[in-house]
Amino acid sequence: MFSPMIQNLISSGGHQAAVQRSAQLQNYINHTQVQEINKTDDIKSFAEVLKSSNVENSKRTGFGKFLQKETAGTVASGFGKFGSLTGIKNLSATTNSIPEVSSKAPKAQLLSMIDKVAQKHGVDEKLVRALIKQESGFNPNATSHCGAQGLMQLMPATAKSLGVKDAYNPVQNVEGGVKYLKGLLNRYNGNVILALAAYNAGPGAVDKYDGVPPYKETQNYVKSILANYL
Repeated sequence: MFSPMIQNLISSGGHQAAVQRSAQLQNYINHTQVQEINKTDDIKSFAEVLKSSNVENSKRTGFGKFLQKETAGTVASGFGKFGSLTGIKNLSATTNSIPEVSSKAPKAQLLSMIDKVAQKHGVDEKLVRALIKQESGFNPNATSHCGAQGLMQLMPATAKSLGVKDAYNPVQNVEGGVKYLKGLLNRYNGNVILALAAYNAGPGAVDKYDGVPPYKETQNYVKSILANYL
């Protein structure tokens, strides 16, 4: 049993600590609320981002093409007129297998392989090139901080589901990535913007927001690819 003086000190210390913890918690809650308010204020729709880009850089980027009247058949995404390109070419897919290419091959050889894979799956090779430039800078050995691999930065689980055994094999990687992109283009009725947003953020995010998600990373990602694609 502690003396009254010691007991008083313990009680006092406990009370002070509780008060201090309470004040810290309240400060944290207030700070978080302010951050959330600021975050909401900063969010722009992708339509607004694209319009802004069009005003400032329309001659350089050609974003104006995405601001024309809505094209029939575009998905009801809330972005209608911002996704009117088909992205899928009317090409008969070749059944020939793509020759192997070394991960140390010169860029010209990689580009030739990329074009052949894109044509094989009926996807615009220029779009595939623009996506790969954004994803890996044409580096077959690229690995992101989150584990995405190769030219088209496939996550291991995604690569496996696409039948890719070696994500650092250029041909396997591009075959898998282009098949995935083609699936997204089909899912969104040829809407290039939504397909690119889904490639970056996932189809779940695109479906959740019924359009390009309000993530700055995804919006910049799509905008950057469009600038190289158009």
